[in-house]
Amino acid sequence: MLWWALGALALLAVGVVVARLLRTIPAVEAFIDAHPGHSTAGGSTPAGIPAWLGWQHFLNAFFLVMLVRTGLIIRAKQRPPAFWTRDNTRWPRTKGAPRRLGISVWLHLVVDALWVLNGVVYLVLLFATGQWRRIVPTEWEVVPGAVSVGIQYLSLDWPTTHAWVAYNDAQVLAYFAVVFLAAPIAIVTGLRLSPVWPMQGRWARVLPERTARALHYPTMLFFLVFTLVHVVLVFATGALRNLDAMYAASDTASWLGFGIFAVSALVMGAGWALASPLVLAPIAERFGTVRRMPPAAVRPPRRPPVE
Repeated sequence: MLWWALGALALLAVGVVVARLLRTIPAVEAFIDAHPGHSTAGGSTPAGIPAWLGWQHFLNAFFLVMLVRTGLIIRAKQRPPAFWTRDNTRWPRTKGAPRRLGISVWLHLVVDALWVLNGVVYLVLLFATGQWRRIVPTEWEVVPGAVSVGIQYLSLDWPTTHAWVAYNDAQVLAYFAVVFLAAPIAIVTGLRLSPVWPMQGRWARVLPERTARALHYPTMLFFLVFTLVHVVLVFATGALRNLDAMYAASDTASWLGFGIFAVSALVMGAGWALASPLVLAPIAERFGTVRRMPPAAVRPPRRPPVE
């Protein structure tokens, strides 16, 4: 993990140097002047960020943190310290033989269901309030504008953006990709890898398991990269104003948004720390049967021999 972080920092440093060199070229500066990347909101586009969007932002972030946490545990392929099995006596309408799930897989599926439910609520509100117009590109100009904004960000000469009124072109493309591309891919591939999807038959052939695995993990990495860049830019381009807009639904620069963000970060940190079998088992027992494994049966993941 340390090497990945150092590599990312080195790549970022190279990107900054290249971007600053590009901005010394007259043709590049002319391109930026011609395509500043400032999205203009149409007359029917609502200005401002409503309170419900702030709550959705927190819930989405919390669920994504928990999905990443449980996903990394599952990917480690360590024998689970406990297993959960559906109790058909508690769920009489459920058909089929119950399948045994590792406790982390159970939590991953539960959080996934809550994330999808929250996403449905988000989409309904997004289209009902007209907020979709802020993140759905409707003109080709958004593409060269996004390239221009990317160069401006990398050169550390921030573009002029007032997100309360309208997102810049790079934000529009990024938010569109997250909501309408990455999220559906994560949901569909996650369903394919879950016990819900039939293991045999036509549906099993529609999306092969190998393809689902090949897409699911990179999608998680995309969410991680997006979150990292998003958080860095929020703090680098005016933390108080940005956090007020995101969490306090206000176009000000007070400490209220920062305070709400700090509390939400503590909640997400607590969720990450508490996603352990000792905490999960009593909760999972309310929805099925939990069998705890003896400590001797829980082995660490195998590591390749050192040559």
